[in-house]
Amino acid sequence: MTERRLGTGDLETARELFAIMSGTFGEECARLGDEYLMTLLARDDFWAIAAFDGDAIVGGITAHTLPMTRAEIFEIMIYDIAVRPDRQRIGVGRLLITALREAAARLGIAEIFVPSDGDDTHAHRFYESLGGSAAEVVVYSFAVSATDRENGV
Repeated sequence: MTERRLGTGDLETARELFAIMSGTFGEECARLGDEYLMTLLARDDFWAIAAFDGDAIVGGITAHTLPMTRAEIFEIMIYDIAVRPDRQRIGVGRLLITALREAAARLGIAEIFVPSDGDDTHAHRFYESLGGSAAEVVVYSFAVSATDRENGV
């Protein structure tokens, strides 16, 4: 298996990866326009790494580099990591996390974190097996309605 960070020349690969990730989570995946994808993949602070078995995408990870305010440093937040159900438990997730950690280290980024649903014991065991340590955090979400967006609220 191999892995590769996707860039602006990987529009169709990115579409396929994002569809696989959404499908793994049982979510809908809208078709992203070329301009949107190009802008996203051109960002240095956005990570999309795909894992391949030959030419087939078997999983991927997306993450965002965040500037901190307590010091002149950056951290990376993993947003999604998904492996096709038929390819789980054979090292694909480990490959993806390792690739991100190595890339972060090359950039001098010392901290990567990932939010995880409280009841997702499979994910918790996976992150712990890679040396991750849990932190008690509660995340609050605020929905912005279409009316609020129209009114600039």
